[in-house]
Amino acid sequence: MKYMRKTILLLLFTMFIVSESCVGKKNNGDIIVRLETTYGTIKVKLYPETVKHRDNFLKLVNAGYYNGVLFHRVIANFMIQAGDPKSKTAQAGEMLGSGDVGYTIPAEFIYPQYYHKRGALAAAREGDQQNPKKASSGCQFYIVQGKKFTDAQLDSLEGVRMVKLEEKMFQEIGQKKLAEITRYRKENNQKKLDAMGDSIMTVVQTHLKNHPTYKYSAQQRNDYKTLGGSPHLDGNYTVFGEVIDGLNIVDKIANATTDDNDRPIENIKVIKATVEK
Repeated sequence: MKYMRKTILLLLFTMFIVSESCVGKKNNGDIIVRLETTYGTIKVKLYPETVKHRDNFLKLVNAGYYNGVLFHRVIANFMIQAGDPKSKTAQAGEMLGSGDVGYTIPAEFIYPQYYHKRGALAAAREGDQQNPKKASSGCQFYIVQGKKFTDAQLDSLEGVRMVKLEEKMFQEIGQKKLAEITRYRKENNQKKLDAMGDSIMTVVQTHLKNHPTYKYSAQQRNDYKTLGGSPHLDGNYTVFGEVIDGLNIVDKIANATTDDNDRPIENIKVIKATVEK
């Protein structure tokens, strides 16, 4: 009886391993998607933490959605973008980028763990004015080519990030004190307004000093200096995977000749997208 139970458990365990291997997972649990393009094959792994983006991307890949879409926007030393459904039937020179699947995906910022290093796979989206919550496109994605940065350049970007965070926090705190601010304005009490402004700024600066989220980690700095990337996008677009093979193909696509709208003169397609078995 014990032998039979042990045999059954072993059989079930073996079946579990086989079933896991059939959904595109490698031994380490990564899900790999293969993008066969006009210029060659790019393989990307999808991050498990960005589950909404991962599952949506897999759904579209398995449905054949990406088969035949163009890389409709490519910028050397920056990124290559694809996923517009209109690109499948677009005429030469037609401006692309507005096509979608009728839904967006809530932002999933797993930062600073995942960032815009060379080869990062991320979701495109509309700008902040129309899209303040930074929700992602349901279908369009981009892969970072980027460029290498120096410490001085990264220091400068940190300064910009700090100012933006200061402004955001200042506005959020100010919004909570709107009734007081409105009263002081009606009273024309500039002294009180100045004092409140100083008080809010002190709170903001103290918070940023104790929680310097605008600073790049040692790993980020190393990657941006040695591999390259697009650090100015960090914390603004969802990174949900990375290239594990085919960065040379990314480079080739990024360096293609383009028109004034950054669309390649000669069509570059995702011929077929599949989950790697």
